[in-house]
Amino acid sequence: VQLQASGGGLVQAGGSLRLSCALSGRTDWAWTISWFRQAPGKEREFVAGFWWSGGNTNYSDSVKGRFTISRDNAKNTVYLQMDSLKPEDTAIYYCAARRPVAVVPRPNEYPYWGQGTQVTVSS
Repeated sequence: VQLQASGGGLVQAGGSLRLSCALSGRTDWAWTISWFRQAPGKEREFVAGFWWSGGNTNYSDSVKGRFTISRDNAKNTVYLQMDSLKPEDTAIYYCAARRPVAVVPRPNEYPYWGQGTQVTVSS
C-alpha cells in the first residue's frame, strides 16, 4: 500500500485543521492505519489509529477529546480532524500502515509510511 499525507499548515492556537491520508494499492487488504507526529528534537510519537475496516480506535492521551480519526472508504482516505490545537501539537504528521490488524503505538512496527505534512500552531 502507498500513503500520501496532506492538509498541514499554519494555524493559531485554538484553531482546527484536517489532515488527509490517501491510500492506494492493496486497499482491499486488512490494515491498521495510524497517525504519528514528530516534533523537532523529539522521537516520533503515536497520535491515533484504527482498523481500516472500522473499529478499535485508539488515541494518545495528549490528543484524546481533541482529535478524531475517521475514514472514507469510497475515497480510500483516512482523516485526522484536529480541534482545539495547541502550540505543543506543532510537528510533522505522518500516516502509517501495518498488516496485522492491531493498533500499536510503536512506529517501528509500521512498514508503510506517507511523506509527512507539517502542522504549525502559533500561540
